[in-house]
Amino acid sequence: MEDAGCPTTTLYPLHRTKILHLVRHAQGIHNVEGEKDPSAYFSPDLSDAHLTQLGWRQVAHLRTHIRQSGLHSRIQLVVTSSLLRAMQTAVGVFGGEEYVDGVEKGCYLHIPLMVANAGNSASPAISSFDSPPFLATELCREHLIESDEDILPKPGQRETFEEVAARAIQFLNWIWTRKEKEIAVVSHGGFLQDMLSLFGNDCHPNMKSEIGIRFANCQLHSIVLVDKGTIGSDPVKFPDRDSSNAKKEEQHH
Repeated sequence: MEDAGCPTTTLYPLHRTKILHLVRHAQGIHNVEGEKDPSAYFSPDLSDAHLTQLGWRQVAHLRTHIRQSGLHSRIQLVVTSSLLRAMQTAVGVFGGEEYVDGVEKGCYLHIPLMVANAGNSASPAISSFDSPPFLATELCREHLIESDEDILPKPGQRETFEEVAARAIQFLNWIWTRKEKEIAVVSHGGFLQDMLSLFGNDCHPNMKSEIGIRFANCQLHSIVLVDKGTIGSDPVKFPDRDSSNAKKEEQHH
């Protein structure tokens, strides 16, 4: 709780902030099986699950929302987990127009980000035209588990909370190396919740609860990321007063 004599409002320079639009992937086949039997979440056969038909409808709904709200035009980069369900969600929500084979837009022939009926989606191909760039990274994927693809120091075990937390901090530090100011991140419920639980301890409990929400499938949650330690952005350069005054005098003459 804030002390009665302390202000509850704080200020940060705008160039020390980024806006992150966090999205959990839409419903995957592992979610359906996991609701029947929680052990299914640990099945290697479902580790890279694709979206269900309901998941694709969730994608279409969020895609409509971000376009009608104007959010799509503000997003400068989409970062996605490297797992299929996250990449399908990312492209389906934030991708460009419907792709038409061989049709040029402006001076360029735009390639599809996603082919038609990907993952039995019954959706048309999605173009890279009018689309922000996409990056896939292992840093924001779901808990790693020992397999042919994931090599952990403790065979047969999933990452601990501490290990996921360390990876989350590494991910956010990497975000600060990016020049983009407004970024969409498509990841997984467990990773997002563990990452957000690291923050808000200096806030009112209500705000701590708002920060650490539990994501539903294809839910969007926007936050402001603040760089308190100058790790990612250069100091703002203010114009020199003398040079500004000199320019004004020249204009008067």
